[in-house]
Amino acid sequence: MTETTKLDDAHALMQANLEDDAARLRFYERLADGELFLLLAKEAEGDDIEPEIFELDDASYVLVFDREERLAEFVGKPAPYAALPGRVIAATLAGEDIGLGVNLGVAPSSILIPAEAMEWLSDTLKSGPQEVEARVAEIHPPAVPEALLAALDAKLASAGGLATHACLAAVTYADGRKGHLLGFIDPVQGAEPALAGAANEALTFSGLDAGEMDVGFFASGDQIAGKLAALGLRFDLPAPATPERLAPVTPGTDPEKPPILK
Repeated sequence: MTETTKLDDAHALMQANLEDDAARLRFYERLADGELFLLLAKEAEGDDIEPEIFELDDASYVLVFDREERLAEFVGKPAPYAALPGRVIAATLAGEDIGLGVNLGVAPSSILIPAEAMEWLSDTLKSGPQEVEARVAEIHPPAVPEALLAALDAKLASAGGLATHACLAAVTYADGRKGHLLGFIDPVQGAEPALAGAANEALTFSGLDAGEMDVGFFASGDQIAGKLAALGLRFDLPAPATPERLAPVTPGTDPEKPPILK
């Protein structure tokens, strides 16, 4: 039996209290962020894939698994699949009136997600932050719910290498407006939209009603970067992993890694 996964844990929290909107949002966030293995009807031809479609309870579903071993256990024979981020699968299903079967019968997170829920997830992931210009007059220590801090910590962990770090602080703008600012320090050129999107998703999936948080990008030598460091809460973005040199291994020769059906 394989160990539980992050998706299993998020599903368990959601099932423990079906009225908890925050737990449900965290499950959908985990589903969108993770790599999923989509069962195909036939081998992919280049970028063209044809998912296997199942009719269950008068509705159509495609099947995904968060581990290759789980897909192999479900199918029981060699079968084609495609490894895709959950957000890509959600976008593909949008408007198709097709739901998602997740880890059916092979994991604690076994669940059928209806087509309308996948439509909602796709729409939620498409909603990005709006670009505005504002001058910061004052910076203060942040005062935000723990749910947002946890969401930011998890989301920024997947943005490794796009900036050195980020700082969250309360701010007062020159026009008198008050709010919070997440400042990314020394972002990689061109990474700004991805970082802003990650911050926006963290806010969306934190479950906070009418939450608002601005995002800025600064060089480490900027005066505001020093103030954010002094008064804000720092989030370190992990450095990108160094590729490991691997020697070729014949499938099936490593007793710790039995062949996977594919």
